[in-house]
Amino acid sequence: MAAKRLKNPLSSLQSSLCLQCRISPSPIIRQSRSLATEAAPSGPTTADDYVASHINPGVAAAETATSPAPAQPRSRTEGPLTPRDVAQHPPNPFLRQADVTLYSFPEYAPLRSISYPASHLLLPLRRDLLHRAVVYEGDRTRQGTASTLTRFEVHGSNRKIRPQKGSGKARLGDKKNPMLRGGGAAFGPKPRIFATDLPHKIYDLAWRTALSYRYRRGELVVLDGSAEIQRSGPGSDRWVREMLGWNNWGKADGGSLIVTHVERPNLWWAMGRTDAEIEKEMRPHGRCLSVDEVDVKDLLELNRVIVERGALERIFKEHTADLDTKVRILPGVLSQSPTP
Repeated sequence: MAAKRLKNPLSSLQSSLCLQCRISPSPIIRQSRSLATEAAPSGPTTADDYVASHINPGVAAAETATSPAPAQPRSRTEGPLTPRDVAQHPPNPFLRQADVTLYSFPEYAPLRSISYPASHLLLPLRRDLLHRAVVYEGDRTRQGTASTLTRFEVHGSNRKIRPQKGSGKARLGDKKNPMLRGGGAAFGPKPRIFATDLPHKIYDLAWRTALSYRYRRGELVVLDGSAEIQRSGPGSDRWVREMLGWNNWGKADGGSLIVTHVERPNLWWAMGRTDAEIEKEMRPHGRCLSVDEVDVKDLLELNRVIVERGALERIFKEHTADLDTKVRILPGVLSQSPTP
């Protein structure tokens, strides 16, 4: 039965190939040839061997030489990984710790290595959690103070402007009508609260997911000491720009976010936190925020996150509610348990 099944595609292949015009087989015959090759990977009765030995060895050799090479998988060294690439390569579920190298600032020299639990820096990418966290933060920052006056709140007389009938015009009430200039607004905005709810365990998980995403891409730099600089006053902003560019943290590399444990006066001034003009110049190079000001959205905006070790550990301390597995026993529960 196998020989009969193999005979039909070979006969159709021989009849469809024109030896005079040297026309290659049709796409349907190519599919049948590949199926026949998969059915018998080795042996003299395969379709490729039949074409090479019986029909025309020159045509088969030319076709093999001119056929395009199979597409090679994208190398990791061709460029920076995208979120889609990271999602296709989840972290190893058997790792229990994440090794983090501590660097000096501003030399960017490695000093030593420490480890954090896998539940802090080795979480898989969850775009749904990050989206919910960003929307939650954006809704809480909306003021919702827009307010308009209705026709009942506008100051003015309630006297009817003209009689109901006899004027030949449309019916009209008082001058506070929304159709008249100076009247009240119909269906205008009123003060409201745009804030939405999000379980704090999901929000804490989104924090550690954002940090894990940065860690797996190699875009999380942890500083062993403080991020304060020694320079102060005019000229320090230019020095910081040169330092960021030298360490591949600046404008050419997408900018960086510097997260500090507390306020650093010299760094604050150099990054333009106290001067609008300097902040406008430093904005393409990076931003500087304290751990009390940073949000999940800030961790995802720029190309790199530079964080002090104290600030990182404080984030881990404040956003681990979903890891709390303590068993709380109510008073009197043990005394009421049945005895054997």
